[in-house]
Amino acid sequence: MPSDTTALALLQQHHALRVRQTKEWGEILVGFEGRNRYQVVGDDGQTLFLAGETGSGLGLFLLRSFLKASRPFTMELKTPGGATALRLRRPWRFWLSHMDVEDGDGRHLGSVQQRFSFFRRNYDVLGPSGEVLATLRGPFLKPWTFHLEQNGREVGSIRKRWSGLGKEMFTDADNFGVTFEEVRDGRLRTLVMAATFLIDFVHFENTGD
Repeated sequence: MPSDTTALALLQQHHALRVRQTKEWGEILVGFEGRNRYQVVGDDGQTLFLAGETGSGLGLFLLRSFLKASRPFTMELKTPGGATALRLRRPWRFWLSHMDVEDGDGRHLGSVQQRFSFFRRNYDVLGPSGEVLATLRGPFLKPWTFHLEQNGREVGSIRKRWSGLGKEMFTDADNFGVTFEEVRDGRLRTLVMAATFLIDFVHFENTGD
């Protein structure tokens, strides 16, 4: 079964996702930041994907040290069985972040593009030909919330969830809730899920909550 079909089929079965950044105790204790890793869980509590930055060594360490949240990255999402379902590629840009989304075989599914706005945090969710499928809007007075809109109507959301005082004291791991109750298109669901990782890097990577 093609990897993009697997990813789209899995996401079609869920109206909500939880995206949780995972962290090793060794990193928590010494404060050393390794590669970002995440777990994507469906609304039935089952793990759908395991996600992580690819690459290692001195080069990645220097990128994290100097470019921090602005660094380029490639992230792979794998099924619990180990199959690569999606690949996310973020090139380095001085301003207005961009991320391309591919299936496990390298086929371009679409992209996420940050847009300039004075009082909002806006992103366009783009199809494979660059067409705008939906928009993510983050209100200025709601820093943890991004509304997913189509034709001016809200059809879903991405929200950063506070995961408890004890956890926040010892780790900066992020916990997001993604909903798309009125989104039927599996490709759009895939792109919105992918946008969660870019939003985490751009808006929460350096905040320390």
